[in-house]
Amino acid sequence: MDHGTYPFVTSSNPTAGGAAVGSGIGPTKITRVIGILKAYTTRVGSGPFPTELFDEMGEYLRKQGGEFGVTTGRARRCGWFDAVIGRYAVRVNGITDFFLTKLDVLSGLERVPVCVAYEIDGRRVDDMPMTQTDVHHAVPVYEEMPGWFEDISRCRDFAELPPAARAYVERIEELTGAPVSAIGVGPGRDETITRDI
Repeated sequence: MDHGTYPFVTSSNPTAGGAAVGSGIGPTKITRVIGILKAYTTRVGSGPFPTELFDEMGEYLRKQGGEFGVTTGRARRCGWFDAVIGRYAVRVNGITDFFLTKLDVLSGLERVPVCVAYEIDGRRVDDMPMTQTDVHHAVPVYEEMPGWFEDISRCRDFAELPPAARAYVERIEELTGAPVSAIGVGPGRDETITRDI
């Protein structure tokens, strides 16, 4: 309600601060805030979504990532990774590190665009716009990263990832300002890379 794209928001406050309020744990007792972050961006329901893909690539991400609601079966909206939103999440939540999920969904792509900023009415904006008008007018500024074709589902150490996949993760860290401490490389619970940060 307070930090989303109102009125396209949930009625709860799913921030780290909201978790402290809801659980009855004082905020000074929380020493680590792990943000869950997909390797691409999705949105459920209506509302602005600057990196949304309306083409076959959006359908590819939806199909490869199984981006359908568990209860409703409704298709999720899919787009390229949005670092502007990632930086905003770090700031609003005090995120100390990320668990990056679904990196494997990007395997097999020759190039992987990353939204590094927005252009709004001819000016570059690096931070989340504070007005609905600006959010609706935001056009993503992309940086293209090289893709990778290897199957990464058996990787259990960061060094085992293809160089392009490692570079992608490291660029997300640079752009969001928070390290990635775990990486999902498949749908199974054991298909995870953990990193000491």
